[in-house]
Amino acid sequence: MQWWQAILLGLVQGLTEFLPVSSSGHLMIFKELLGVDGEGFLDFTVTVHLATVLATLVVFWKAIWQLLKGFFQFKYNDETDYVCKILVSLIPVAVVGFFFKDFVEGLFGESLIPVGVGLCFTAALLLLSDYSGRIFRRPGRTVKEVRNGISYGQAFLVGLGQAVAVAPGISRSGTTIATGLVSGVRREVMAQFSFLMVLIPIIGEQLLDIVKAVAGEGGLAGGVGPVALLLGFVAAFVSGLFACKAMVALVRRARLGWFALYCVLVAVLIFVLA
Repeated sequence: MQWWQAILLGLVQGLTEFLPVSSSGHLMIFKELLGVDGEGFLDFTVTVHLATVLATLVVFWKAIWQLLKGFFQFKYNDETDYVCKILVSLIPVAVVGFFFKDFVEGLFGESLIPVGVGLCFTAALLLLSDYSGRIFRRPGRTVKEVRNGISYGQAFLVGLGQAVAVAPGISRSGTTIATGLVSGVRREVMAQFSFLMVLIPIIGEQLLDIVKAVAGEGGLAGGVGPVALLLGFVAAFVSGLFACKAMVALVRRARLGWFALYCVLVAVLIFVLA
């Protein structure tokens, strides 16, 4: 991987991680467009994902600090409730990671057709989330308020969305946000919950890769030079800061249907040109 390819891929990752358009799908698309060698590419994607996780930490550092302070009071307060719901949301993706990792990795082949199918799935969910308010929250219908604006059941459903989104072309942020909105979570609540719930699995995966590399079981981002890896990381972090702040504002105010249209257009191009 050349240094300029790493920068471009890092920018793609940072800009698309928080937008509901599938960062993994766009990385695969740009990998083909730029002619990037597939060796070490999966580890590279994990590394740039870590960069966007760090961007999330910067954007939400006040909220994260408040959660940690409340959680380590070791009593069931609002912060403990919120952290426990995040942990519940991680159960589905943990099951996928432990038992179906090889299957998931096999989905990231050379063909872009699965990416196109995933983008269509993402578009359908985004459209459903825009109309879910009319379908599920009709005028006069009483909505039961829950602690922190999200129930354990809703957290688990959002976690199922995150587990499905490990497939190429399916947007993690789009799927989790759409699942939350459809299940009745308010937009302002879902914007933060969706971005915070990804921190543990991505950081955990990167730490596991580091442990394996130290133990000699595999190289960290093997096939990708350290300079390219660093440049990709920095590009993803900087662009991720911008995209994270922008997406939080969009989720709270804007309709997601426009992103659905974009996903469909990209999918059509894939089907025509692939």
